[in-house]
Amino acid sequence: MNTKPSRADQEDLRRTAVRKVADGRTCADVADFLGLHVETVRRWVRAHKSAGDAGLARTPHPGRKPFLTPDQQAEALGWLARKPTEFGFRTDLWTAARVAQLVRDKFGVAYHPNYLREWLTKRRQTPQKPARRANQRQPAVLDRWLQDDYPALQKKSPPTTPTSS
Repeated sequence: MNTKPSRADQEDLRRTAVRKVADGRTCADVADFLGLHVETVRRWVRAHKSAGDAGLARTPHPGRKPFLTPDQQAEALGWLARKPTEFGFRTDLWTAARVAQLVRDKFGVAYHPNYLREWLTKRRQTPQKPARRANQRQPAVLDRWLQDDYPALQKKSPPTTPTSS
């Protein structure tokens, strides 16, 4: 089983390599003995000469800086508590593409909807429904239907009387 050595083990390896070079061994011999590249050992020796033991300390890689600040992330998550129609969308269903569009519009940061779906899932937020559209979709006809016919369908129909047979 090949496991990653701990931070302390990595620093011990660096100190061992530098100590062996200080004892008179060549960088090539030390690298061969420890199974390292000779340039790695040389770099450690130079770091030790310039900064002492502090030069051999492992520094964590910070990773890429997030595109959104924590406040912006909190604001984006807060949008999900409101209806999408408040932001100009036609229906009350959140999708990753809609959140991506709002992030792009409000903060100027372009995220791919697939990444945003993962980002939301890590924060225990999931899209309500995937956005599906018919190929024959006609936005003008849909807008007219939503404005004229749909409100009438929302009204309650009068109660029907049971028919006797």
